[in-house]
Amino acid sequence: MVDDDRVGAGDSRAWLRIFLPFALGYYLSYLLRTVNAVISPALTEALGLTAASLGLLTSTYFLAFGLAQIPVGMALDRFGPRRVEAALLLLTALGSGLFALGDSLAGLGLARALIGVGVSACLMAALKGFALWYPPERQSSMIGFIMAAGALGALTASVPVEAVLPFLGWRGVFWAIAATALFASVLLWRSLPEAGGGGIAPRGSLGDALRVVAGIYVTPAFLRFAASSTFFVGGFMALQSLWVVPWLMHVDGFDLGQAAAMLVVLNLGSLCGQLSIGLMGVRLAHRGIGALALLRWGYAGVLAVQVAILFSAGPAPLLWFVFGLLSAANSQTYLAASRAFPPSLFGRVSTAINLMAFTGAFVVQWGLGLALDLLQSQGHGLGAALRFGFTGLIVLQALSLLPLLRSSGRHPGGVDG
Repeated sequence: MVDDDRVGAGDSRAWLRIFLPFALGYYLSYLLRTVNAVISPALTEALGLTAASLGLLTSTYFLAFGLAQIPVGMALDRFGPRRVEAALLLLTALGSGLFALGDSLAGLGLARALIGVGVSACLMAALKGFALWYPPERQSSMIGFIMAAGALGALTASVPVEAVLPFLGWRGVFWAIAATALFASVLLWRSLPEAGGGGIAPRGSLGDALRVVAGIYVTPAFLRFAASSTFFVGGFMALQSLWVVPWLMHVDGFDLGQAAAMLVVLNLGSLCGQLSIGLMGVRLAHRGIGALALLRWGYAGVLAVQVAILFSAGPAPLLWFVFGLLSAANSQTYLAASRAFPPSLFGRVSTAINLMAFTGAFVVQWGLGLALDLLQSQGHGLGAALRFGFTGLIVLQALSLLPLLRSSGRHPGGVDG
């Protein structure tokens, strides 16, 4: 806890001062992450995009977001979440405005990259803040609640955005987002307390800081979670933010309105899953069911339901809801990995995990677009190509789950910060 008597884990004011500003930031982050899934037909028509170009445009968010993770982690540990996230949300507002003005693939790609950098601290700043201002037994719950705010952003990016597109157009949608990002920046700056205490890293040279970060990436405790973060967390983001809608339209035969409605079902499942973790996290922690156990069971369930989706083995609404529900386990990877390191490294460890996730999202999103173009050029239909790509993702996920199944003791600090 910070040395600030105005903030406490049991103080209802903490929800107003800490949780709600973080929740608005992560809501925006997830809205911007997934909005292209619904506006993709309009973008494709306006710019004449191929599947690979659309995948590249959308995935520039993930690439820029991922590249920002190392400096964001260092900044969070040194300066605290208030300064870092408030500053970056100003960049989000700028990128959203430039996207609204864009009229070329290059211009839109640059704007989306700025957005990716701008929201790159939204989740990690919240997790850092929870580590500073909430006791350990409450952190799984707080992660569940903040991820629920992200699920609300994804919900907004489905049917609500599809409903206002005829009136605002995709450019108007991004102007509204730019205004909201500006408001969120001001709210965070005015509301959050300054960070302090043992959760803030001592100041040192840039070289020292980079050596600490490099040390994190080669520790067995980090490597254990790297592949699953890449293909489970990153794979889910790639599907949710773009390729679910083409799957629903070209494999399941839905029109855009029906696909947007099914995206709501998926995101409702994710919301329910995150709220369940938020409400039950403290109780589960007291019973010895921690983040790693939630990951193991959640990922096993994700594999099963994805196979069912691949073979259409059940009602589509039920399958997509359960997929979202079980994918809520993704949020626990940050906590599970970070607990193997000292508190002063929390920002850098969690952003290192996030880098793997967003690298995976970029690779899966763009790579699937390239595979679709290649398969279609060889005479395969888009539906068949999507099934092939989805099968490859499932195989990679199954392999990445194996390191999480082995027993491993807790390592309290293999890297000094």
